Amino acid sequence: MIYLDYSATTPVSYDVLESYLKATKDFIGNPNSLHSLGVKSKTLMNTAIKQISELFNVLESEITFTSGATESNNMALIGACLANQHKGHHIIVSKLEHPSIYKICEYLEQNGFYISYVNNDEEGLIDFDDLKNKMREDTILVSICAVNSEVGIRQPLKMIRQIIKKENSNTLFHSDMTQAVGKIPVNFHDVDMASITAHKIFGPKGIGLFYKNSRVKIVPLIYGSGKSNELKPGTPAVPLIVSFSKALRLALTDLDKRENFVRRLNEKIVGEFQKLDGIILNQTKYSIPQILNISLKNIRPETLIHALEEYEIYVSTNTACASGELSTSIMAIYNDKKRAMSSIRISLSYITTTDEINRFLSYFKTIYHKLNELTD
Repeated sequence: MIYLDYSATTPVSYDVLESYLKATKDFIGNPNSLHSLGVKSKTLMNTAIKQISELFNVLESEITFTSGATESNNMALIGACLANQHKGHHIIVSKLEHPSIYKICEYLEQNGFYISYVNNDEEGLIDFDDLKNKMREDTILVSICAVNSEVGIRQPLKMIRQIIKKENSNTLFHSDMTQAVGKIPVNFHDVDMASITAHKIFGPKGIGLFYKNSRVKIVPLIYGSGKSNELKPGTPAVPLIVSFSKALRLALTDLDKRENFVRRLNEKIVGEFQKLDGIILNQTKYSIPQILNISLKNIRPETLIHALEEYEIYVSTNTACASGELSTSIMAIYNDKKRAMSSIRISLSYITTTDEINRFLSYFKTIYHKLNELTD
């Protein structure tokens, strides 16, 4: 098998799985319970939270565990808007967001909020002048992802934050950092709120993280019992929290070294694709090497994907959450509907091998030429 869909999800690493199994087997108590088993579980959980807080240099109280990035995004956008609606109803988002952000925006629009979509330049970078012009006195929130999930555009969050705060110091800044963590360095202090998830960094599915600066007030979306966190009541998922901590510690190791290795793999693929007629590279100077997007002139993307699948090679169209639909990200960058309807995403990891890429390219070229012959 050659797996090249790491931006959709990753397999759970052995070390992370081992942490999950140990926590599940040996720490059975509810951390909200007062007896010794509960205290034992709570101590383990607090150790994991402390490890995560130190990784990102934030307060332990600023971390809330969720079911994943989608829940974190809901918590950030809806929670912040409800808490600050007395200040205004205007929100700004980019045109390069994950589909979950746009679904949340649809809900907010139905409830009296107004959404402005900030433009980007031809390289995918946020248009700073357009952001300045769209900022208003009643702008309560801006949400811009750290790395786009389809084309891999990396945004300068620190610079964006400076623009936002200069125009309106009361405006909150949220970033979906799902595609950034474990691939490039991130800094939670560049934003007021952030969303990440474990299953993109070789952790388990079902656990995510919402970071909220302690000065930021939001309205909880879930109510219930439990003292662990007012934003997420109930029994904490200790094994998931512990394994998430392990996954993060492993993911943030040797980032530069891993990125350089993946860049070489990316460049090898790009070099071969440039020799093939009918392949358009959807890549700019701001694209991270872990995500490589192409469009096909003469072949339907799903046809190629299923042909590759016969050889146990796995790539995807768009994001996994919007598979088969028009790519809003490619439309935002290239303004080409045909290009946006025929895109394929190849996502790499530091565990991808050179041999896998060589075999992928060999199969890809054979299949690509055969499919092209059928369209002549």
